[in-house]
Order: sequence, then structure tokens, then C-alpha cells
Amino acid sequence: MNLTADPIPRLVRDLAVPASIGFFFNTMFNVVDTWWAGRIATQAQAALSLSFPVFFILIAMGSGLAQGATALIANALGAGDIARARHYAAQAALFGVGVGAVLTVLGLLVAPSLFRLLGASDEYLRFCLAYMNPILAGSVFFLLQSVLNGGLQAQGDTRTFRNVLIAGCLLNAILDPWFLYGGLGIPPMGIAGIALSTLLITAAGAAYIARCLRLTPLGRGLRATDFRPSSAAFRDIARQGLPASLNMMTVALGIFVITWFVSRFSAKGVAAYGIATRIEQIILLPTIGLNIATLTLCGQNFGAGRLDRVRETWRIAVRYGLILMGAGGVALLLGAGPLMRVFSQDPAVIDAGITYLRVAALTLGSYVILYQTVFMLQGLKRPMFGLWIGLFRQILAPALVFPLLAFTLGLGLHGIWWGIALVNWGAALAAWSYGRSQLRNLAPSSLGSEAVSPHLRTAP
Repeated sequence: MNLTADPIPRLVRDLAVPASIGFFFNTMFNVVDTWWAGRIATQAQAALSLSFPVFFILIAMGSGLAQGATALIANALGAGDIARARHYAAQAALFGVGVGAVLTVLGLLVAPSLFRLLGASDEYLRFCLAYMNPILAGSVFFLLQSVLNGGLQAQGDTRTFRNVLIAGCLLNAILDPWFLYGGLGIPPMGIAGIALSTLLITAAGAAYIARCLRLTPLGRGLRATDFRPSSAAFRDIARQGLPASLNMMTVALGIFVITWFVSRFSAKGVAAYGIATRIEQIILLPTIGLNIATLTLCGQNFGAGRLDRVRETWRIAVRYGLILMGAGGVALLLGAGPLMRVFSQDPAVIDAGITYLRVAALTLGSYVILYQTVFMLQGLKRPMFGLWIGLFRQILAPALVFPLLAFTLGLGLHGIWWGIALVNWGAALAAWSYGRSQLRNLAPSSLGSEAVSPHLRTAP
């Protein structure tokens, strides 16, 4: 496919559909983990929910760096500078390994305090640490898998990662019960076995993606000198990737904030929130594919100076997303009860989760507008807006809205659920307005100077 010449609607579909299918299986991966944890105890299931904000920090760093790498590589490819694209791909891999090592050390040190802050103690805390310690020990693999995949995405390949996620999900369905209960020479590991399964599958996926990237036009020309650490390339990757990582990190902080407020009511509310958000993720999966399509297409076309195609990509992606989320909202309204009962038999957990999902059905469209705008701007090498809107949406606004609705107005858990909806729609409308203003202010004559950093306009 030619990302700077082929019809935009077809390209959006060709990129988004494989990515969405892959992330469906990634979500099923998490659902399998949640289901098997529930076989241990409700407290173990709640431990997975409580661990998710910590785990999400790894996801945020990996995804953000991958977004930054994708934007830089795609811009270089769109400008016809494949040598610069290769250099960025190699430097991004080095950067990911370094950040992963730092996260391992910091994570193992601070995780116990974070879990205590969220209310975990005694057996609850032991469940949380038994799950998270193996995950944190393998942080490098999570980041490396994401960053290497950024090199594939920048070339328009979303199928390889789809295949990795499908295979990983199927393998996880085998390894989870095996490691959980033991057998065939493997001792029973409980919830730690669920974590070990995740770690092994991620490491294998990173190795496979590295092999596939090596076989692409981008990877075939890689030289040893491309892997020599470059402070200029590291600065560019950090400038593009860290705001995206911090934006996603605000999601982790937002989950901390929501979980903290929910935990003021009960552990069952925390379990309901964890289960319901996983169901919501399934409905939102098509938007993840659209995010990747928007970033890749906007990145390459911005590098090529085709601002008209950038505008069309954003418009088409938002339109597709709103149609899909309209259908998803209907599915949530009609299926909230049966879906919650798949994962819990506790009436209190089920009731709280049903209410969350029914409110979420009215919120889905806000994510489309917000995410497509943020990823469009990322493709234009303007990553900071995502960070600022993330801080507003995940921390500032919830800190004001949640206490007002939940405690001052006495709405309890329902107040938190409705607060999430109000905050997200406010952020979406602000993002839409800002995105339109940025595209209006970009003159075609400015594209050449903006698309390529001055110190990297020639091959390194």
C-alpha cells in the first residue's frame, strides 16, 4: 500500500481492522487472566484490578515511546529519507531497553507503597505483589515489544502485531491454568503463575517482532552504526515519545484516582470497576485500530507535505469511530447484566458493574473524538496537547467532579460513574476545537520546515 497516495478511506480500514482484531485478542488475554483470578477468590480478582494502574505504567511507557517512534519513522518515510527512518528505529529500540531497565528497579521499589496507598493490606497486598513483581522484573520485554512494533506500524504493517496478539491470547489460555494449578513438572504458583504466563508470552512476542522488522525494507538496511547511541536521536524520541507516554501515564493516574474514590465504598466496587472497564475495552477496540491508522497516515502524509490528506484522515477516522461506538453503546445498554454475570457471581459486584456500563454506553463517542485528535496531532509532531488534556481529564477535573457528585450530592458510586462521563465529554469537545484550530493554522508552505528536524534532515 502507498500511504501517501492510495484512497484514505481504504487505507484507514486496511490499517485499523487488523490492529483492532489484534487488540481484541489482547483484551481477551486480560479477560482470561481476570477469569482465572476469579477462580482463586474475589480478593485475587480485586488484586488484578488494583494492580492494573501499576501495570498500566509499563503499558503507557511502551505505547508512548512506540507512538513517538512511529511518528518520527513515518515522517521520515513520508519525506523519502529511509536512512533517517532506520536510524530512528534503531535508536528507539535502545531507548526502550534503557527505560525498561529503569522501570524494573523503580517499580520493584515503589509498588508496595502504591498498593498500600490504594488500600491493600495483608492477604490483599500479598496477592497484588505476587502478580506485579514478575511483571515488573520483565519490564524491558514490554517496552521492547511496543517500540519494535512502532517500526512496523510506521510502514503500514499492522498485521504482524495482530498475529502476535492472537497467538499470545491462545497460548495464555493454556498457560494460565497450567501455571496457576501446576502439573507436568510445574509447581502450582497461584496468581504469580498468571503473571509469569504474561511475561513469557510478551518476551516471545518481542523476539518475533524483531525478526519480522529485520525482514522489512526498513530493517534490511540497518547498520551497526545505527545502534550507536545518539543524543540527538534520543532527544527527538524523548520529545515525541515521552509526552505520549506521560499522556497515557495520566490514564494510569486517572485509574488510581478512580480506584481510590471507588475503594472508599468497598472492595466489591473495585472489583466491579475492574471487570466493567475490561468489558468497556472490548467495545472500544475499534477505536484503538483507528488510533494507529490515524497516527501512521498523518505521520507519513505530514512528512510528505500532504496536509489535505491529514485533514481527510482525521475526518474519516472520527466518522468511522462514531458509527462504531453508536452500535457499541446499544450493545452495552442491552447486555450489561449478562456480561457482568460472566465474570462474577457476587450480586453487589454485578449491580455496580451494570450501572457503570450503562453510563459508559453514553460516553463512548467522547473517546473517539478525543483519541483521534490526539493521535492526529502526534502524527503532526505535536504531542504536548495530549499530555495537557490528559492531566485535565484524568486528575484535575476528577478531583473536583468526583467529590461533588459522590459525596456532596450523595450519589455514591453512581456519582463517580457519571463524573467519568461528564469529564470525558468536556475533554472531547475541547480536543475537537483545538484540533481544528491547529489544522487551520498550518500553512502548506510551513510543512517542509516542520516535518523534518533541522539537525536530522540528512541521513545520520
